[in-house]
Amino acid sequence: MNNRARSTVKRFSLSGLLLLSMATGQGFAGAAEFRSNYLSLGLSDKVPVFSGFSVDSLGKGKLDNNPILKDEKAIAGLQLDGQTYKLKGQSVWSVTWNERELTLKSDFAKGVETPPFMLTFNQKLNHATLLGLMEPEGQIMNLPCVLHLPDMGTLRITGKGKIHYTANRDKKPAFVRLAFLPASEDQSHVEYKLEAVTIHPKLPGIENNPLYDGFRRDWLNIFQLQPELRMLANNSASDICSMCVFEYADLAMHTPPLADGLTVNDLVRTTLDRYLSGVKAYGQAGGWKWKTPWTTSDSLPSLVIAACNYINSSGDLKWAGANRDKLYAWGREMFATDKNGNGLIEYPGTGNLGDRPLPARRPGNWWDTINFGHEDAYANALAYHAATQLADLARQLKNTEEATYFAERAAKLRAVYVPTYLNPETGLLAGWKSADGQLHDYAFTFVQGAAITYGLVDDKTANRIMDKLLAKMAQVGYTNFSLGLPGNLVPIRKGDYVDHRSVGWKSPPTAFGEPYLEDGSDGFQYYENGGATGCWAYYTIHALFKLGRKEDARRILHPMLEGFAQGMFQGFDQSGMSRDWRDWKGGGHGYEGLLVDNYHVLLAVLDDLKALK
Repeated sequence: MNNRARSTVKRFSLSGLLLLSMATGQGFAGAAEFRSNYLSLGLSDKVPVFSGFSVDSLGKGKLDNNPILKDEKAIAGLQLDGQTYKLKGQSVWSVTWNERELTLKSDFAKGVETPPFMLTFNQKLNHATLLGLMEPEGQIMNLPCVLHLPDMGTLRITGKGKIHYTANRDKKPAFVRLAFLPASEDQSHVEYKLEAVTIHPKLPGIENNPLYDGFRRDWLNIFQLQPELRMLANNSASDICSMCVFEYADLAMHTPPLADGLTVNDLVRTTLDRYLSGVKAYGQAGGWKWKTPWTTSDSLPSLVIAACNYINSSGDLKWAGANRDKLYAWGREMFATDKNGNGLIEYPGTGNLGDRPLPARRPGNWWDTINFGHEDAYANALAYHAATQLADLARQLKNTEEATYFAERAAKLRAVYVPTYLNPETGLLAGWKSADGQLHDYAFTFVQGAAITYGLVDDKTANRIMDKLLAKMAQVGYTNFSLGLPGNLVPIRKGDYVDHRSVGWKSPPTAFGEPYLEDGSDGFQYYENGGATGCWAYYTIHALFKLGRKEDARRILHPMLEGFAQGMFQGFDQSGMSRDWRDWKGGGHGYEGLLVDNYHVLLAVLDDLKALK
């Protein structure tokens, strides 16, 4: 952080940055107001803040949500003259706007302590995020950057200046705050231009088709930058998760530049740089808010896939060469978990029925309330994909020994995958094989999809598996695809679901799916126990497109797109629970408010339009 930014933040840490009363602002009342089809704005006459702020990047006038937290505490001597803020008679901030742009300007006024211009969002009303390259300390965002409001729109920020960026979900209400730093004696004029834009893959036929409005508004939803750690995370005030990084890289490969000289791939790279430097996340032993002594089986594959995706899409062979040894080490560490030598990576948790997960001993992958353990089918699908990518990378870098090692590991894993996991009783791939040799098969939708997506199953077997999966879906009566997909179609038994009550956390099965009954039926449809979500639905849909079953795929995808267009995968319902997980009637059963994994499925739109050709 430069001296000007540091001194400004220090001066206003109490009087400016933390003076907000946290009153929720739903109206747009202010001393100055503006509305177009793209923007709806209001200015406070008490302090340089927006009393109203809404954006619709599609220009359809969808501007009813005002997620601002208003400041009701006046700054002594401040006056709003039209759209110009004055202190001691001198202009310190001016605001101009037109149909799709607004501009903030600050000029240095000698003898005046100019406050930052504040933009603070109630995160419960919108999970806003700022996307760009941050300074190594002080939570300072450089320009250009992008302000993205999920389900609302995107504003590209250019000009001369810096933004102090903070987010906190522990405060009530949770907030995301931007402090546009003012002019100073060192920099006598600063200017911030915010322009409403849409940033998504430019695909033919979607601009005038309302079916894809959610795709166009929400493509960036998966990218949420956590300012404290300067890393991509579950959302801007939530956790960094090692097992999710590859999802960001999957979409980054297809994302146009955010601004001149700034891409989402830059954010993937800087996030990976933090992991490569030794930062540990949720999912890694010793990591952020992770009390389990083991690293999940999908964490290292996720990081490897993300790195290879970044290299393949950016062409950054300099970065690849500088980090190749660490990437190979991640891959070798991943396969070192294969203790019995059969080719499958393993998790230290047994996965045995009755050896239930605990809050301080989580399961082996992203599904952290389900007893995935020992030899995990989902994590091994990722490991196979990671190994094939590392083999390709090593060939590209002419590292013959590493290329051979990872190619051989991938081949060995693939050879045993279907024989290990295919359940002859159901015709489906089980979720995991526990240490006692038992298969745990709960008709996991994402397991079938991931295995087919990554090429672990031949087409004939894959079609039989998908026939069985769709038949099971019809049998259990799941038809409302606007909610997404359940992760499992059969209730998770009590012995295979997280045990919260043993450590004193008592909640009904309808809260987070933890069952009282042995068969798990009382917790079914709630949270990870069969709750509907967009998370990992991509795999099922992509697998169907890959097999040429485009009508089956669209029967799931198109209702989901309608749900995205309505903003139904984030926010909270009347129960106070969030919509990132829902029961089959649509009731909220999540807690994040926005969980980025829901938006990985938007990749399937690329398959959808490709299948039209």
